[in-house]
Amino acid sequence: MPQLRGISVVVDDAGAVPDGGANLSAFDLIGESPAFLTATRLLQRLSGCNVAVLLRGETGTGKELAARAIHYLGARRDQPFIPVNCGAIPDMLVESELFGHMRGAFTDAREAQVGLVAQADGGTLFLDEVDSLTHKAQIALLRFLQDGTFRPLGAKGHAHSTARVIAATNADLEQLVQQGAFRSDLFFRLAIVPVHLPPLRERAGDVALLATSFLRGLAEQQGGGPARIDPETLWRMERYPWPGNVRELANVMQRAFLLADGDCIRLAPDALGDDDHASGGGAGRDPMAASFHAARAQALADFERRFVCRALAESAGNVSLAARRSGKERRSFGRLIKKHGIDRAEYGTAG
Repeated sequence: MPQLRGISVVVDDAGAVPDGGANLSAFDLIGESPAFLTATRLLQRLSGCNVAVLLRGETGTGKELAARAIHYLGARRDQPFIPVNCGAIPDMLVESELFGHMRGAFTDAREAQVGLVAQADGGTLFLDEVDSLTHKAQIALLRFLQDGTFRPLGAKGHAHSTARVIAATNADLEQLVQQGAFRSDLFFRLAIVPVHLPPLRERAGDVALLATSFLRGLAEQQGGGPARIDPETLWRMERYPWPGNVRELANVMQRAFLLADGDCIRLAPDALGDDDHASGGGAGRDPMAASFHAARAQALADFERRFVCRALAESAGNVSLAARRSGKERRSFGRLIKKHGIDRAEYGTAG
């Protein structure tokens, strides 16, 4: 019986969960909207299969929670669940981290290392931000998905693992395939049954359910505290588009809980930036009215866009040259271009 965040998940001998979708709340997957229920029903069906899965959705929609649900509701529940953020691994170390290496395989390889694919043997390997994999790592992953074999760096022969791969991304992989940044054959291997995790703004009615659940959990953790949410606050929360999705809602509830006076959660009128989002604007918003984290994120985004545009302008639109001059790898620089919706053709030739 696996333990998740202190919650016991009951499964039968076949790996099924009694009572259907309600038990997904044990994985913090909570909601009753049609879009959410469509996704969770598919997660439950996939838990009984043994194919690669591609989870798609915006940041904060719960892709790792969904991956854990697939793993722990299935027959692999007693085997390892190995999560890895591909975007957090330096490009030159991706293959070593995934597939391991032998002693002396490269300069700093003072001893052999078992890779994550081998560590996940019999269980599940969760590849978050799979779009960040280098071209060479994509080829190695494709081979593993085809026949379960891989070669650690510096090894003379191949090794074998029965790890199931669940990948996740918030990127448009089809567009990356068209741009040549992601292999089409790997995409089709991963996307046999893609699962779309809907953003919170498309989950009508789920904000209230989630907020109430977070409030209950916080009260249990803290041994007491506010027990209800002010109706006007709840109305504004349901109206807010939640660009950070469930993760943002959880952070807002935790902050409101810790700062609450009395037994009721009330948010300040400008706490969610309601007026700006309701009008679709926000250009004239006072940055001091935003939270520290939101203001910092906006400042960073503005800096990144200005930096990329200037680098492209100075390189006449040549992406490779702009990346070299910026001290960044071309793939990373390309992701910044895509992230900020920059049309490199405006700066001259594309390269």
